[in-house]
Amino acid sequence: MTTATTSDSTPTPTLPGGTWTMGDLTVTRFGYGAMQLAGPGVTGPPADHDGALAVLREAVRLGITHIDTADAYGPHVTNRLIREALHPYPGPLHVVTKVGAHRDADGGWPPAREPDDLRRAVDANLETLGVEALDLVNLRLGDATGPRPGSLATAYGTLVELQRQGLIRHLGLSNATAEQIAEAETIAPFVCVQNLYNLAHRQDDDLVDRLAEQGVAYVPFFPLGGFTPLQSATLSAVAGRRGVRPTAVALAWLLRRSPNILLIPGTSSVAHLRENIAGASLDLTEEDLAALDTIGR
Repeated sequence: MTTATTSDSTPTPTLPGGTWTMGDLTVTRFGYGAMQLAGPGVTGPPADHDGALAVLREAVRLGITHIDTADAYGPHVTNRLIREALHPYPGPLHVVTKVGAHRDADGGWPPAREPDDLRRAVDANLETLGVEALDLVNLRLGDATGPRPGSLATAYGTLVELQRQGLIRHLGLSNATAEQIAEAETIAPFVCVQNLYNLAHRQDDDLVDRLAEQGVAYVPFFPLGGFTPLQSATLSAVAGRRGVRPTAVALAWLLRRSPNILLIPGTSSVAHLRENIAGASLDLTEEDLAALDTIGR
């Protein structure tokens, strides 16, 4: 983060996948998504406050340098937990946030992409994370049901202006259509796209490959299926043959799928965090990959 004044002297273990560079931010391809640190329905505080802090600290201790969050989580909850657990931020650590939606009284996620909405959201993220500039801000498009068509010019242009003012270092897109991504390319550079993608949802296969050629990161949200865990007889068969959980196979496949894929699986448990890292380290065989490639096709 921009305000980091200390460095992490703890030896950094080798994480699966190595690293990827977004702009001038080098991050571990295995990262951590903070959404699950908020309360039920991503609303309110966690049931175990100290446990949430422990997960964040363990993530950094294990060498993770990419944490994904949003001030809408809680709202304000995950950002404040990140600040409490990790500020002043270790030099290698980069916190990625997103704007473009807020929380309503019913726990919904209505769009908030008017210029004033985005300026307020950026200011809120700066305050709750305790920084002077945000490392990377994703513009969340569409709605809770998925991407929706429509121009992003006004919203994206607002973030570009905030970037010029020094409040944002790098830009990204989330929940975006191929047309919106193409439109953004005509306005200003971005360093990542964050869309729904996993073994069972491969609608972005061509996009993943195109972005890899351009040196742009692709960050799958819901890499394990999200609120509906991945269900596949083929996935279960591969996992059974290898003696691991299906989640391990799913994470390892994503890292193998393309070098520009960055993982941000979430958890509120230190033990589960370690389990995810171990799972993603699985060395898939050609037989495994051939079987898995039939899923989601």
